[in-house]
Amino acid sequence: MAIDRRGLLLGAALGAGVLAATAARAQWGDPPTRATGDPDAPFWPPREHYPLWPNGVPGAPATLPTPNWTMNGPKGARELWIRGVPAPELHVFRPARPDGSALLSLPGGGYNFLSVQNEGIDVAQNFNARGTTVFVLTYRLPAEGWANRHLVPLQDAQRAMRLIRSRAREFRIDPARLGAVGFSAGGHLGADLATRYDERTYAPVDAADRLSARPAFAGLVYPVTSLRSRSPNSRSGMGLLGDNPSSAVIDARSPVLHVTGETPPCFLVHSLDDPVVPLENSLDWIAACRAAKVPVEAHLFAAGGHGYGLHLAESMPGSRWPDVFALWMRRNGG
Repeated sequence: MAIDRRGLLLGAALGAGVLAATAARAQWGDPPTRATGDPDAPFWPPREHYPLWPNGVPGAPATLPTPNWTMNGPKGARELWIRGVPAPELHVFRPARPDGSALLSLPGGGYNFLSVQNEGIDVAQNFNARGTTVFVLTYRLPAEGWANRHLVPLQDAQRAMRLIRSRAREFRIDPARLGAVGFSAGGHLGADLATRYDERTYAPVDAADRLSARPAFAGLVYPVTSLRSRSPNSRSGMGLLGDNPSSAVIDARSPVLHVTGETPPCFLVHSLDDPVVPLENSLDWIAACRAAKVPVEAHLFAAGGHGYGLHLAESMPGSRWPDVFALWMRRNGG
């Protein structure tokens, strides 16, 4: 049965817990359906969303990025992309019957935009129906003027994990069952978080920063796991590091080099015909996890390409990955 995306999102928005702060409303403006008049646009942001940095965002440029929402793609498959993130936020999607599990969803976009509908809102819809509370992170885009650009997404992801855990009772989640799922560049960020969760990337802000940023488990969907060798079709390395990064910075932000026995269990999805992120990114991650004795499960599909999120045709085996991931979560901390 087809899902009424707009109806589900409206219901989630009307049923969410609290109104966002006035400043956050001013930042993000009206939902795209009103701002653009596009009937395909989702309701965004959800009613419940929170800024990550209450006392100013680290490394902010003199002129903050201007929010820029656009609908992209062919008719019938258009989706919301976000550019211009002046202040990163957590967007909360609560299930009708929460079971205590939680996911931090990290959309992709080559660190040049955020595919917030395909790899955020739609993830929330799917996993809310399974009882999982989902937090969609609009992290900062490194090229938008931030200092220490190679650390910017990881700063936001670490802070997000700590904030969620600090408010676990309010969100009705078990902080020990909080995992992450990332897609493409968001998969790189998820892998970076899974291996560098305790790297000191920012000065502590409040009591939340005494909590762990380690995800209980990590789902990595067509992920970038190394920046040593950039695919000609992938923009993630350039988007994160800029021109002429040092070899030390490249290695620091190549998560596959930092897998240890403390890395959480990992679940991978990749298609052999991916034209953007080579399959070797996942194969190398599997090998690193096995060497470190980290539990790992991988689903490699013959066809699917890249950037499909949860929207492969039902006739394709890869369309079932969310079901398998949901089962795997329950066996690995979710």
